[in-house]
Order: sequence, then C-alpha cells, then structure tokens
Amino acid sequence: MVAIAFRNVTHRYPGADRPAVDRLDLDIEDGEFLVLVGPSGCGKSTSLRMLAGLEAVDSGRVEIGGRDVTGLPPKARDVAMVFQNYALYPNMTVAENMAFALQNAGMKKDERTARVLEAARMLELESLLDRKPGKLSGGQRQRVAMGRAIVRHPAVFCMDEPLSNLDAKLRVSTRAQIAELQRSLGTTTVYVTHDQIEAMTMGDRVAVLENGRLQQVASPRKLYDEPVNTFVAGFVGSPGMNLVEAAVHDGYAELGALRIRVPRSVDSDRVVIGVRPESWTTVGAWRSDSWSLRTVLVEELGAESFVYAVPKDTVDGDADRIVVRWDRHVPVSSGSEIHVIPKPDEVYFFSARTGVRLGATAPLPMRRSG
Repeated sequence: MVAIAFRNVTHRYPGADRPAVDRLDLDIEDGEFLVLVGPSGCGKSTSLRMLAGLEAVDSGRVEIGGRDVTGLPPKARDVAMVFQNYALYPNMTVAENMAFALQNAGMKKDERTARVLEAARMLELESLLDRKPGKLSGGQRQRVAMGRAIVRHPAVFCMDEPLSNLDAKLRVSTRAQIAELQRSLGTTTVYVTHDQIEAMTMGDRVAVLENGRLQQVASPRKLYDEPVNTFVAGFVGSPGMNLVEAAVHDGYAELGALRIRVPRSVDSDRVVIGVRPESWTTVGAWRSDSWSLRTVLVEELGAESFVYAVPKDTVDGDADRIVVRWDRHVPVSSGSEIHVIPKPDEVYFFSARTGVRLGATAPLPMRRSG
C-alpha cells in the first residue's frame, strides 16, 4: 500500500481557455478510498489520468509512495486502471482477459492461474471463467474489468466512472461490492464519478472539484455538515441545499415575512441563506413570521416525498425552486400554499459576493418584535 500526492499539479489541453486541472494540491493516505467528484468538465478524470500517466503534467508533480512519478510512463507506476467502458478483449475468455497483463509481464502459468482464481472467488466469477465478454451482462463485464486490475496486485487502483454504464439497481449493488472489496484488499484507490450519491456512499473521503479547482476534501459527513462554499453545499446532497439570496436589514435576513438573525461575520446588505430540504419545518398559516410558498411539483419517492415550491407571490420562472422534504402521510398538491420555517441551528450563511460560508450555522431564527 502507498500514499499518493498531487503537488500543485496543472494540466491544460491545447486551445483551452483555462486549465482542465488548476494547481491541484491533494494528499491521499495509504490504503484510502478517495473519490473525486464534480460535474462534467471539472477535471476529475484528467486528474486520475495524470496519476496513471495517461496525461502529461504541465506543472507540479505527482508522487506515489513518496516517489516522484511525474515523468514516468504508465507501466512504471504500478497503477491498475478500471475504465468506464470495460475495455475487454472480445475474442478472449474471462480467464484470458484477467490473465492477459500477467502473461505479457512474463509471469509463469501456474502463478497466473492462481491469481485469476483468487480474484474470481472474490468477485463471484468462478462459473464464468470460460465465457467470452459477449455472453456476459454489464455487471459481469464490470466485475471482469475489476478482476483484471486485482490480479496485478498493484500499488494503486484508478477507477474512472466504472458504474456509469450500469442500470440504477445494478449500480447500487455493484458500488457496495467495490467498496467492500477495496476495504478487504486495502489498496489505495482513487475513484472518479459525477454522481455525488455514489461518492458519499463509497469514499473514506471525497474531493469536490469545479472548473479544475479543488473546492473541498473531507469525509462524506463533514462535506454534508460543513460545506465551505455554495458550490459544495448545492452539489452535495440529493436534492442539494436550498440557496437563496436575501436582503439584510438591522441584523436580520429577510425571506418574505421570515426573519433570520445573521452572524456578525455578515458585513453586507445581501447574504445567501442555505437550508437543506430536511431542515424546513412546516407550520400553519397562523405563523405570521413563516415563509409562504406555492407548490409547483410534488415528487413521490416511496419512503419519502419532496415538495418543490416558489415564494407565493412570484411567477415560477422568476425564482429558484425551494425543496422541502415532506411527510408522505400529509397530503399536498401542486398549486397549494405551504408555510415553512428553518429548524434551529440548521441554517447556513454564505457570502453573496464570493460564495464562501460565513461563520457557524444560525441560532434559532428569531422574529423581530413589533
């Protein structure tokens, strides 16, 4: 097992107006499962490919096990890559696909066979070793691709969106299998995905990127509870945090009739209020200090429901939708009026200018007297 380090690593594609990865500085611990997550084009796959030696580093350096590998070819880095498209040889059986790299490395047949059987047992592929990829399901092909990486006993696993071609149900079961397998092997793993649910359920830590820059790296729980800026707050969570810009008067942010005391670090007349969908409490119309919303969509998910709403007196397209996790036993319909207040200590404040989080979460929202 080895640690990995990106030291101010930058990569710019020819003709691009900005770097794909911009001064990435990131330490990955020995044996850690780290997930790189962000929207398309944020630089996560480019970062992974620089680690594997498939993309050049324009400036900075990449270290594996304390060794500078920036100028080394892929085969000299002891990294195994698992790709999105499986990249299996269609004319070879499962066993032959898994053993191919070992054969090229000159490993003896007995040892190759032993490693393939060991990986096949881990991945429940023993009954499929004589089949060719065309006779396998998508999930089985992905397990073969995993097996091909495992048999090499590499220092590092690099996984580039390996589940994106699977259906939703299979993704859930396969991501659990990958996470369990990584923990049993203890191999340092860097995993790329655009799916924040995948990132939060699999990683020991999660690194969030936007426009080539690292925004935050932390445990899944810390990312959720302590986002450093509006991008992380809105990206992490399903649905993401509600972010609403509000005017500040006399130390209070105003959302309709709702008044929320702001921390002293708010030194502007505008602030972005952050409230997660589960952090709203619904109240009756008699609460004159609540925020009145008009429902535009009710999303039923079985175990829970989400209401999408806009401030009562706005046109749908004139305001961002507010998401409220709803008690599925309480009827609500599109067009109905609801009234909400945020739960104590679950309100976030962000700079309206920079998006950076300001201070701690809010105290109990307070009404102005009079």
